[in-house]
Formats: sequence, C-alpha cells, structure tokens
Amino acid sequence: MSVLEKINSAEAIALEDKHGAHNYHPLPVVLCKGEGVFVWDVEGKKYYDFLSAYSAVNQGHCHPKIVNAMIEQAQTLTLTSRAFYNDKLGAYEKFVTGYFGFDKVLPMNTGAEAVETALKLCRKWAYEKRGIPENQAQIIVCENNFHGRTTTIISFSNDENARKNFGPYTEGFIRIPYDDIAALENALKSNKNIAGFLVEPIQGEAGVYVPAEGYLAKAKELCEAHNTLFIADEVQTGIARTGKLLAVQHENVQPDILILGKALSGGAYPVSAVLANDAIMNVIKPGQHGSTFGGNPVAAAVAIAALTVVEEEQLAVNAEKLGALFRAKMNDYIAGSSICTLVRGKGLLNAIVINDTEESDTAWNICMALRDNGLLAKPTHGNIIRFAPPLVMNEEQLLDCVGIITTTLKQFEK
Repeated sequence: MSVLEKINSAEAIALEDKHGAHNYHPLPVVLCKGEGVFVWDVEGKKYYDFLSAYSAVNQGHCHPKIVNAMIEQAQTLTLTSRAFYNDKLGAYEKFVTGYFGFDKVLPMNTGAEAVETALKLCRKWAYEKRGIPENQAQIIVCENNFHGRTTTIISFSNDENARKNFGPYTEGFIRIPYDDIAALENALKSNKNIAGFLVEPIQGEAGVYVPAEGYLAKAKELCEAHNTLFIADEVQTGIARTGKLLAVQHENVQPDILILGKALSGGAYPVSAVLANDAIMNVIKPGQHGSTFGGNPVAAAVAIAALTVVEEEQLAVNAEKLGALFRAKMNDYIAGSSICTLVRGKGLLNAIVINDTEESDTAWNICMALRDNGLLAKPTHGNIIRFAPPLVMNEEQLLDCVGIITTTLKQFEK
C-alpha cells in the first residue's frame, strides 16, 4: 500500500495495530480533518470534538491565525538549537512572561518535560537558596495525580497501570490526599526538607475533581509560611480552559512555578513552558538543563499566535459562560436520570459520573454511542466521561451537544 493512498477506517486501525506500540486504547474513529469545534473521519462523517486532544485544542482545530504563524515561520527558519540565538525566542519570552506575570520562562516541548523541568528547578532552588542538604529535598504531590508518564513522574503516581513493572522508582516524593489542607499542613510541619508542593488545580485525568473552595489559596499560604514552592501544573487546566486564564486564578493564587503545555500552541505544535521569577529561575546555569527543540523559532511563533487568539477571542469568558450553561442543563437531566449521577467541573472542563462500577464497560459503550450520534468523548477511570470541547464553541453548538449527550444517555437508562 502506498503511503499516499487513501485508506478507510478499518485499514487505518489495522495498520496501527500491526505496526504501532499498543500503548493507547483509542476510540475506534479515524480522523483526517478538523476545523473549529468539528472533526471529520476518513469516510466523511462529521463530529463535535468533546475532548480537544485533552485540552490542547482550546483555540479550535486548525485556527487560521495559529496555522499561518506556523507556516510562515516554518518557511523561514525552523530550528537552530540553543547553541545559537534566534530572532523569535527573545520576543516570545518577553511576550509569555508578560502575559502570565513572571520574570523568566524556560521553554520546553511537552507537558511531561515541563513537569520534569519544574521538579529539577525546585530541587536546585532548595539546595542553593533554602539550604536543604543535598539529596534530601522532598516534594509533596497528591494522590490520583497525573503529571505525565516519565520514570520520575510515575514514581509518585498511585496508578498501578502506569507504574507496574517500570521500577525501580525515583525517591524524594511524599504523597498526600488531594483537597486535604490538614494533610498538607501536617506534611509541611513534620519534615523540614520539603522543597515544593506540586498540584493540579483541578485533577483532570483522575476524573475532573474540583477541590473545595479555598483549597488552593490556603495551600499557597501554607507553602509561603514554610518557605516551600507552590508548583501549579496547568498543562490541562491552563490557557482559559476553566473560565480563567489559569485555574489558580479562581482563587487569586500566583504560583511560584507555573507549568504550561497543550493549548500553549493551540494543538498545532509541541510547546511547553515553565515560568518563575528570578529568585527561583536564576539557579539554572548553562549546561544544567535544556532541549534541542525547546525554544525553537516555530514554537515561539506558534505560542505567541495561540495566546493572542485566547485574548482576542475572549476564550476564558466564553468558557466560563458555556461551562455554567452545560452544567445547568446536565443537572436538569441528571435530576431524573438513573444512569448519570453527577456532573462536575469548571468552565469547559467537565465530567459526568456514570452509575456503574469503574470496572464496567458502560461509560465506554456510552462513548461509542455518542460517536455514532456525532460527538467524540472518552471515559477516564472507568465510569467517568470527560467533556472538554474547544473553547471557540458557541451557545447554539453547546446546546446541540447537550441534546446529543442526553439523548444518548437515555438509551442507557435502566
């Protein structure tokens, strides 16, 4: 078969199954085109995208401003490595630090790389600025976290599917329950070598768990009191997804270290970033951290365009408004439902809980039916379905999607 030959869905799936590693379990739909809130499969069927590539496509599929910035830069200069300066990186660094209110940015490519960068930065700061004895720094993390799948990150995960048979594991992490201020305070008080607290403002992969009001603000206060860095992983929740530019801004929190990725490029290119002020970031010296592709000219041009779209199109405001509408409509349905017990979320990061066990296939079967009805979503943790459409969605489209979701759920009512 020629690599340029058009193939149908069954053939595309068979190719991946035969030649690709089986490290994902995709919904059986083969996409070939995207525009705004819609995607099309190879047979030409049109769907609402209610996953947004795990919130990477906040600005909508193939946004012309972002795509044009990528094309223009790709035709001029793609990569220099950091062995030399390029004419785009400095302008991007000034733009992104001003946009989020930090002194410095360290550019990387993927979300997991950015998390690893933040961990290294936190530890180096702890040894050189806090005076914690070398190799003794501890970082507090939360149970049911998802920060990526590198060896270090899975070392502090409690997802056995991600951990099992990948050891030995990296030490230096203390895991506490999420949304538990008492547990955080106790951990900080009982160990003088705590360097940082790494937290997702909303636990997305765990099932869109939103902490109690005040949790993030109180956690930041505790970190300040104990001279511990508050590290916000906003790879999924950032860039307007939850109705604010950053999810921590719902509680007026400014992290000591901010981790961004996914929608930082609008889904057009791998771009991630770690932001911090000089007192923290300046511990990194030449040769101590880096990436061949991190800070490349295409990434810089794409990220500026992607963030400009967020501001110009007021995507945070739209996410806040449509998210409230979505939850209200879903709660109206849930009031009389036996299959769906709960909707939760902020902005346009939401999830519904299906009335079945985590081991059941009910949520998967619902997602298959949603696919058949023209909407794409996926379960997370068995009985939870995450809904995260592009933030360029309008009210008419959202209400159409609510209709698809509720009509589909009715097929599974007991």
